[in-house]
Amino acid sequence: MLLQLEGIFKWVTTGGRRTFLLKDLNLNVKEGEFISIMGPSGSGKSTLLNVIGLLDGFDEGSYNFLDEPIHQLKQKHRANLYKEYIGFVFQSYHLIDDLTVYENIETPLLYKKIKSSERQALVADMLDRFNIVGKKDLFPAQLSGGQQQLVGIARALISKPKLILADEPTGNLNSKQSQEIMELFKQLNKEGVTIIQATHSEKNASYGQRTIHLLDGSRNRTEV
Repeated sequence: MLLQLEGIFKWVTTGGRRTFLLKDLNLNVKEGEFISIMGPSGSGKSTLLNVIGLLDGFDEGSYNFLDEPIHQLKQKHRANLYKEYIGFVFQSYHLIDDLTVYENIETPLLYKKIKSSERQALVADMLDRFNIVGKKDLFPAQLSGGQQQLVGIARALISKPKLILADEPTGNLNSKQSQEIMELFKQLNKEGVTIIQATHSEKNASYGQRTIHLLDGSRNRTEV
């Protein structure tokens, strides 16, 4: 089992009242699965991805990732697991404004202390794969939304993660680019990468082997 969430609650308290972002959520994911998470805006899709991706904590429950009890680990250990095993594709790109395309894609490799010549080869491969070689010296502000998303996806893939989390990964792409990205995810999944995507698109969701429906931070109880 790659990860297990049991009885996960996450809430915010305002004016003495609790608003639940995730409510008694259970989820088991095996290595090599491709899972789609669907639900209306505000249903908890992004929050769930952030918890799975170790970017966000939770208030109650237990989370095991690769047999590590995340709920008991110190922040530094969690950060190391993230850098080692997880690639995240954000809806709003999260590119670093003052780094070039090349430097943005290279960033995860710096955390892993990969030597310069190997970094160059890996970045060159990603630039080529996404057909953005000509953009490598540009900054994010000089790119279209679709181009920025491609850079974000290239950055997520470069360190060959075990798990890719994708939050509306094609939200800013045209239909041709969207299909190319989904086909790429399908291919990566065939190669053994586990993928969990949050999407509004039935078409994108259909690439997954199973779909989880969220509403108000909880799973649909009728699901298997």
